Amino acid sequence: MPNRMTGRYSVTQKYLMTRGQALNFPASYFTKDFKDEVFGVVVDIPMMSEILTTMVCFINGAANLYFNNGNEYSGASKKYTNLVQIASTFVKNAANILPKCKKTKKFDLPHDRALSVYLLTKRGVYTTIIPSGTIPESEPEMRTFYVLYNRVMNELHSCQLKDDAERRGILTK
Repeated sequence: MPNRMTGRYSVTQKYLMTRGQALNFPASYFTKDFKDEVFGVVVDIPMMSEILTTMVCFINGAANLYFNNGNEYSGASKKYTNLVQIASTFVKNAANILPKCKKTKKFDLPHDRALSVYLLTKRGVYTTIIPSGTIPESEPEMRTFYVLYNRVMNELHSCQLKDDAERRGILTK
């Protein structure tokens, strides 16, 4: 939930800059093997209390989390192939919801518990909202997108736990 007085999430300059860089990432970075229309997905995720998270995934399997307080979790794709596979699948599948999106140049922060989805394409950025609650069975593309989004989030969480355990000396390679 955003701040009750303003209806907005408090954010740091670092968060805004990182999110902005993700939303404006150039398709030309992926020229070698980039054939699909959608090359990146940015999802703003309102979480508990005053926490806003942005998940950024690219066609090459990179997946990062950025938090409104300036923290981030990035670089896991360099270590974890499962994350690369699911993030890449998520981005490739995102093309299926492109017809349900509208082109935008505005990247406002969310106001409520709905997910704000941005698809990065060669033709620009497209957006849609996934409201909280059940996605109707009549929208199988959105349901699949949501399932894959959750798989990426679960894999990122698993990577975070492994990294934390490694830092504390619990796991060895």
